[in-house]
Amino acid sequence: MFDEYTFEELKAILIMQSFGGLSLLCIYVLMGLGLYVVFGQMKVINMAHAEFLVIGSYTMCLASKFVIEVMPEFINYYLWVAIPLAFVVAFIVGWIIEWILISRLYHRPLDTLLATWGLSLIMQQCFRTFIGAREMSATLPEWLMGSWAPTDIIDIPINGLVILATTIILTVGLVFFTNKTRWGLRMRSTSQNRQMSQALGINTKVTDRFTFALACGISGIGGAFLTTVVSTSPTAGTTYIVDSFLVLVLGGLGSLFGLVISGGFLALLSSILEFFMSGSVAKVWLYLIIFVVLAKFTKGLFSSNIRS
Repeated sequence: MFDEYTFEELKAILIMQSFGGLSLLCIYVLMGLGLYVVFGQMKVINMAHAEFLVIGSYTMCLASKFVIEVMPEFINYYLWVAIPLAFVVAFIVGWIIEWILISRLYHRPLDTLLATWGLSLIMQQCFRTFIGAREMSATLPEWLMGSWAPTDIIDIPINGLVILATTIILTVGLVFFTNKTRWGLRMRSTSQNRQMSQALGINTKVTDRFTFALACGISGIGGAFLTTVVSTSPTAGTTYIVDSFLVLVLGGLGSLFGLVISGGFLALLSSILEFFMSGSVAKVWLYLIIFVVLAKFTKGLFSSNIRS
């Protein structure tokens, strides 16, 4: 497999595939951040989380279509409005779903798992009915297209660098939010001792609703950036939901640092494997490696940060 490449070519391939996996890394991390928030706060496994990724991607696509038809002169600037809009739309939908469905299923993990799986199917059918079953893609600004070539044989996609910068900002922002703001302290207090938080006057129901909606909004941002890499469809999120759960579990449930490290590891490994072999075979090897790692580290790579 490697015999036909020189050392310099293999080095260039490793570097380019590493940067080529940036977009995948960021999608994993953004999806994982939402799962991390929901599970860490409410111990809810949300099987419909990927559909909020699709909400964000559709928001981006529809915003692109609107700008092209109504205000084509703003095509290079609409991204800075579409991304916050994707967060807001996913946040509002998440708030409503928590109020209608999730709030009635706390402390019933199996029921929550089945209910959110059914919710994902309902949301997929809503996408098909109201938006369409065909794939959609966004028209990207010119400055987001192309690549940066530091050497003659290395090309780094610009959209990957932009997504990476945004993911770093969101991750740092989430850490600051949960540790330094009033709402973040309420979230941490509720997750650690719900009864005491209620006794101190914290509205835990509103805190749960806000937390779930925040996780959905983060996933919506991931969906908006997903359209800079691939097209979207009603079932686009199912491609990433399993891998996102694997990133969360491999890093260690409750470990934000482990989430980022495991996301980078899986994205890099997936990108390199898919370069040398077919996609299905690469997936088999990827899951086999994950199985071996989890057999050794049963609670994840960074399990020390998990609350008992």
